[in-house]
Amino acid sequence: MGETNVISNTNNEFSSLLRPQRIPPVSDIEYSAQFWPKLEGAILLILRQNPGEFIPISYEEMYSAVYKCVCQQYSEIMYKNLIDLVTIHLTEVTKDLQGTSGKTYLEKFDFLMAQYLQAVTGIVAIFNYMNRFYVVPKLHADLTVELKRLFTEIVADNPFLFNMIDEVSQNPFAVSPHTMMSVIKGLYSLKPEFAERNPSLFAKYVPNLLPASRHQDLPLFIEETRQLQRDLIDQYGYTRENSDRKRRGDELQGDSE
Repeated sequence: MGETNVISNTNNEFSSLLRPQRIPPVSDIEYSAQFWPKLEGAILLILRQNPGEFIPISYEEMYSAVYKCVCQQYSEIMYKNLIDLVTIHLTEVTKDLQGTSGKTYLEKFDFLMAQYLQAVTGIVAIFNYMNRFYVVPKLHADLTVELKRLFTEIVADNPFLFNMIDEVSQNPFAVSPHTMMSVIKGLYSLKPEFAERNPSLFAKYVPNLLPASRHQDLPLFIEETRQLQRDLIDQYGYTRENSDRKRRGDELQGDSE
């Protein structure tokens, strides 16, 4: 009899653990005054943190807030609030880019793109439950894809950016190779169709983008190499004869001494 009671009590305790926990109701006022402001503050911190830096945020607390809101049927309004907030932020990013050009523009764009793509990872982690039980099944979309699409449409897909890329790419070392590679690869990851705007440049950083080289293309490659050599001589004073890559000005200075 005693053993039966022990087994019964154990089963009851086990059943209570398996039983879904009751989520306290969330009112419209609580959502607007408590839950969303907390999430909004975390999102803005994530959006503004520098690439490679991670602000200490309680992801567990934020995830719990999202979980409660989803369970209380606030997915639709929460998703709208999130998209609106990110849209406003990206509009400010676009304004921040205005007024710069050339090398400065590309370097700033590279920084802002890296900053945003890092933020997307953190935002999706917080809203993972909403993504799984609202965005994917109800909207037939994915939160990561949607957030990247916003950046593509609001910030990246503009003629001025590609004009700057074309302009800077015509001048060797006008921007660091690392920056150019980062910009091109980032744009391609956002929207592969961007490569159609400058296939030859994108092909330098994206493997297998163009068809395999043909024998008849060799003269073109040779001419491109010669043009690069001429640019180095004209713009930076390097001479072909000097294997030490001295500048002409350095040679003249050495002769005068």
